[in-house]
Amino acid sequence: MTDDQNKSLDVLGIKPASEAVNVLTRATAQGLGAFLSRICLPAAEEFGFLLRDRVSSWRASNAEKVVNKAKHLCDKLPNGSACHAHPRLVNLAIEQGSWCDDDDIQDMWGGLIASSCTKTGKEQDNLIFMNLLAQITPSEARLIGFCCESVKKYRFKSGTLGTKEYLYASVGELLKVSGNIDVLKLDLEIDHLREIGLLWPIAGIGDDSDKVLISPSSIALQLYVRCKGHVGSPLEYFDLHVS
Repeated sequence: MTDDQNKSLDVLGIKPASEAVNVLTRATAQGLGAFLSRICLPAAEEFGFLLRDRVSSWRASNAEKVVNKAKHLCDKLPNGSACHAHPRLVNLAIEQGSWCDDDDIQDMWGGLIASSCTKTGKEQDNLIFMNLLAQITPSEARLIGFCCESVKKYRFKSGTLGTKEYLYASVGELLKVSGNIDVLKLDLEIDHLREIGLLWPIAGIGDDSDKVLISPSSIALQLYVRCKGHVGSPLEYFDLHVS
């Protein structure tokens, strides 16, 4: 098309403005992409800007680690090669697990995949635990692990799992366990774990004491067991007796 033909089609004289908008849009996208690359590497491309290959590679690497952890646990299960997991659960675990490069969280996602594997592959109760795991930070996960390992567990006459006591841990001990360096963040995370039902309501940092009263809930204990890849009853995992 000749210049004269171009001019004749642009009777309103808007083509230069349109081209300017295109240039501005490209420049804006590049600027936002650079900003997101700076604050959110390696995931900036997931927002539709730059480095899509790099973020895909990063997530794929994380997902591979989660799956390898699940495979390692499944290989230890009796008849593990004949067990199956519901696709809904596997998809959710990989989707969520691929966004985290923390080893502890990846171990937990792998454990939930492994404990989702059953003879029929139809059970979906691990969805409860996956939704809980998706809400907690790596430091919160370490707090839950510490509580579940440290507190004395009981099998009650009703057949349920729980604990009758609280842990009296020092603030310094919990800071070390969680990896936090700020007592305010530690207090926030304890409050959050209490709000989502993984710690008992009384848990928290006292006003005038270095000691913290803290204890896992029954669902926290079950989450812990499932994240270890245990397929059977959590009572069996803890080798509990009727109290």
